[in-house]
Amino acid sequence: MLTIYGVHRSRAARAIWLANELGVSFAHVPVVQRYRLSAEAATSALHTRSPDFLKVNPNGHIPTIEDDGLVLSESLAINLYLAKKHGGPLAPADLAEDALMTMWALWVATEVEPHALLVLNHRQAKPPQERDAHAADAAISALRAPFGVLETTLGTSGYIVGGRFTVADINTAEVFRYAMPAPELFEAAPRVTAWLAACHARPAFKRMMAAREKEPA
Repeated sequence: MLTIYGVHRSRAARAIWLANELGVSFAHVPVVQRYRLSAEAATSALHTRSPDFLKVNPNGHIPTIEDDGLVLSESLAINLYLAKKHGGPLAPADLAEDALMTMWALWVATEVEPHALLVLNHRQAKPPQERDAHAADAAISALRAPFGVLETTLGTSGYIVGGRFTVADINTAEVFRYAMPAPELFEAAPRVTAWLAACHARPAFKRMMAAREKEPA
């Protein structure tokens, strides 16, 4: 049995979305980020610094999975593993696609996510008094080039790898979602906008998001 550790309001959402797409049964252990809890709440809730969770992942990060004796962390690596294990159209069809999906996972983690998180935090997630408009603007400027790269890539088939919806789209879409508080980036990239909307229209994504909305913000 696959076990996914991590609340929906974390990068565990990526693994949960993929498991939904695959139709894989899994046990969900809602480990919450320690920084989200008060000192009092941390005495009762299972969180990323809880001794029981640190036995699973000594790094204290979510998501983590346990699957047939394998303990694996890092959300994008988890998704690549699960897609390849279960096969089907979400998985790479050959070594070349495998390499491309790995490349895109590394690309979105390094070229996009640090800036997209700044956009999310300073345009939406943080309280207004803690937001830094200059940090958001700088991040948006840095994202224009990666948005252009993906816009060009999607021009071939509307997908990232193999002319079909794959784990590469899930991994990439979950990072680009963080940039949604910057509509100006999407207005300049119509293919990216249509692609992300199509990803978010999938039943497996909607199922994950419905569960996410039930969790405390």
